[in-house]
Amino acid sequence: MKKRSIDVVVLTKNSQRTLEESLESIYRNVPVNRLIIVDGYSTDNTLKIVEKFRDKYGKVIILKDNGTRGSARLKGIRYVETEWFMFVDSDVVLCDGWFAKAKNFMCKDVGAVWGIELWAGMKHPKTLKAFLWITRKIFDIRGGTHDLLVRYEAVKDITIPTDLHVFEDAYIKQWIEKKGYKVVACYDPYCIHYRPENVWTFKGSIEIAADAFRFGSLRKIPEMVLAYGFYVAYFLYRSLAKKLKT
Repeated sequence: MKKRSIDVVVLTKNSQRTLEESLESIYRNVPVNRLIIVDGYSTDNTLKIVEKFRDKYGKVIILKDNGTRGSARLKGIRYVETEWFMFVDSDVVLCDGWFAKAKNFMCKDVGAVWGIELWAGMKHPKTLKAFLWITRKIFDIRGGTHDLLVRYEAVKDITIPTDLHVFEDAYIKQWIEKKGYKVVACYDPYCIHYRPENVWTFKGSIEIAADAFRFGSLRKIPEMVLAYGFYVAYFLYRSLAKKLKT
């Protein structure tokens, strides 16, 4: 396994809206060994953007997967060849110095390092403070793969259920912890998450919360009500603010 640089796994499907900025942030802030793209048969310009980065940097692997996020992440893991690797979502932008900051947490007993997500456009100090607290609580419940640095040894034999399209991140977190490793959640490094436009609607916000409850553990529902209730309230606030401006 190579140690000096890391493989980066990115799941894509019609990701042209944010992909270029996301990949630029990866190459700027992570010592990339190979970029592993797992694409869900995109029909937009996603793969043209990927090819642009392959022409510039080389070492880009493009895989196809028409299943769930669980099957796509598992396929990406199977191609990893470095001691540590990253999952980075195609709609996030990494903060400056992401990997340099994460290195401080790469101890022998750590199996993964997660950088908290901030939603693009969130600026009000009190709202941001509440959001950070809630988001950290959600990670404890279900994990997260927006920007997750993973020790390969901790997941090399993982078997993610192929029907997991939501909460595959919880499965990965629990697997790493069962292996005896810690999963560290950080406020720095972090990533900026550019949520799709449909979430800033009443229907979109309800669907996100509904998915969380549908696939979540029943015993954790009280905690999730608080967390996702805040998210829905913020979605609706943003949606209303957007309508008032038009």
